[in-house]
Amino acid sequence: MKVLIACESSGTVREAFRKLGVEAWSNDLLPADDGSEYHLHMDCVSALTWQDWDLIIMHPPCTALAVSGNSTYAKGMPKHDKRLESIEWTTKLWELATSVCDRVCMENPVGVLPFKPTQYVQPWMFGHPESKKTGLWLHGLPKLEETDNVKEVFDGLPRREQMRLHYLPPSAERWKIRSKTFQGLADAVASQWTKEINDVN
Repeated sequence: MKVLIACESSGTVREAFRKLGVEAWSNDLLPADDGSEYHLHMDCVSALTWQDWDLIIMHPPCTALAVSGNSTYAKGMPKHDKRLESIEWTTKLWELATSVCDRVCMENPVGVLPFKPTQYVQPWMFGHPESKKTGLWLHGLPKLEETDNVKEVFDGLPRREQMRLHYLPPSAERWKIRSKTFQGLADAVASQWTKEINDVN
């Protein structure tokens, strides 16, 4: 079983799969944060066709797509053209991925893509009492099931703790911290979809 995690430099999802004995590779224009040899340091379009994959998971750049960027990227705003380019590029990426692989997941926060996600997930569904509503576009995969619902804990926290990622101070690493996949979500993705593919095969 061969899995590609496209647009991931952290290695979080890659390592969740590799711990299960799966041949998983991450890919990004940036080098792997952990220096892993199982990282394709190339553009994601090239990675999609680098070999035949049993599963592709993609985390395309979300800055111009997310509704949180509307003050900069919405119609009439300074960088609206960048949003239109990002929509076109991400749509083509999805079309390419689903044409070369039978099982594809694309992850992005609440945004402006013209085609709707299959489901939304939150970190508190997977053991992390935080908020980061994330859409999953699924092709040939079942919906992800929550593994450790801590919504009650989440509801009892101060808003700044619930929305920790939104309150991060400006820094060179802010975007990387905000984009990293929560470990509980990565583990759920790896365990549930590895089982799904093995059961089918």
